[in-house]
Amino acid sequence: MAGPLDEIRVLIVDDDFRVARLHASIVDALRGFRVEAQVGNCADARAAAAAGTVDLALLDVYLPDGSGIDLVAELPCDSFVVGAESGGEAVRRATRSGALTYLIKPFEDTELARRLAGYAHYRRLLAEDDVDQQRVDEALSAIRFGRVGRDRADASSPTETRILELFTGPDVVLFADDVADRVGIAAPTARRHLAHLISAGRLRMTLQYGGTGRPRQEYRLR
Repeated sequence: MAGPLDEIRVLIVDDDFRVARLHASIVDALRGFRVEAQVGNCADARAAAAAGTVDLALLDVYLPDGSGIDLVAELPCDSFVVGAESGGEAVRRATRSGALTYLIKPFEDTELARRLAGYAHYRRLLAEDDVDQQRVDEALSAIRFGRVGRDRADASSPTETRILELFTGPDVVLFADDVADRVGIAAPTARRHLAHLISAGRLRMTLQYGGTGRPRQEYRLR
């Protein structure tokens, strides 16, 4: 499994390829995270997790060959349940099985980014062999409520200030390449800063579908 300072490797389990792509784009945009595998059923999820290279699974509830909730206790990794099932018993069952959090679809992409940031903070807080009660309480709170990226040293960086200035109103929509060109930075650098601003709750990201290629990420003010 990954150490606390390594990339957090995420398994996405959802049979709706558009939803899976959206979740994957959010994961890949966040610093310290990467998508390890993306599958659409329980059997493939078990196989992907069995390799021992997954730290966190994002599990849909309704899958073609079973329930994502049942997978929570089976997989050798941490899990978030992210599904459309809103029944209280399903939430309780997921919690009993060991799910760290339960997100009901539909939810804003910023909410998933916030919960992932909370998970990273949770891992950092519990990386020590011996922890006190205050650290435990903070770690569990980060998992339950998510975390805005306030702990980043560059939270108010000049580059991110310039990026925010491009979004002059709620109707302004830009792609990462647009931001890179206007600010004068490389596209990967722009995506990293945009991901930071999503995690901080300043921007939101959605996917634009068109043709047969990969969907494009579009950004706007939160």
